[in-house]
Amino acid sequence: MFWLKKSLDLPTAAEALPGRATTIPTAEVHYVNGHALKGPYPQGFETAVFALGCFWGAERKFWQQDGVWATAVGYVAGHTPNPTYEEVCSGKTGHTEAVLVVYDPAVVSYAELLKLFFESHDPTQGMRQGNDVGTQYRSGIYATSPEQRAGAEAAKAAYGPALKARGFPAITTEIADLGPFYFAEGYHQQYLAKNPNGYCGLGGTGVSCPIGTGVAAQ
Repeated sequence: MFWLKKSLDLPTAAEALPGRATTIPTAEVHYVNGHALKGPYPQGFETAVFALGCFWGAERKFWQQDGVWATAVGYVAGHTPNPTYEEVCSGKTGHTEAVLVVYDPAVVSYAELLKLFFESHDPTQGMRQGNDVGTQYRSGIYATSPEQRAGAEAAKAAYGPALKARGFPAITTEIADLGPFYFAEGYHQQYLAKNPNGYCGLGGTGVSCPIGTGVAAQ
């Protein structure tokens, strides 16, 4: 199968797979709470997008957070339009596995979501997360506003010294403005709710991220 040969180098737009004009079918509602995956979302709610390794376990971290109205998994930060899971896993689309988080800012702040993001995985591993190796497992924060971008940069800058003090290398998390979010296939949505004994390779560093302790991340 062509996708078994992985590269740890991101493809250029010219090298990426061509993809398709039509969207990949996905679930209509959240398996856990029944909310619409693609909206409309309640007025005043906000969205955030994070990548922290295999999106099965990553999504569960966020749907369990108070104030989160819905979550969905998908593909971001690549070149191929409407990619399939197999194409993303080939490393030839440039995408990473990501989680879309719809949340009520009156209940949970973006800073709190950033703290959850950083503490739920090892953001220093480059193109891998634990035993999962490939460009689709890289760490990333994809901002939906200038305020989110600034908050993400501040959180990364604050967490780096804390990790360094514990012997970890530099943070490799990429921070960028959000481009297209391609919803993953339906069977991936809320996968660990449907398959409670399913694979989850997520693991944090054990180092607390100092958001909420005098560090501005809003």
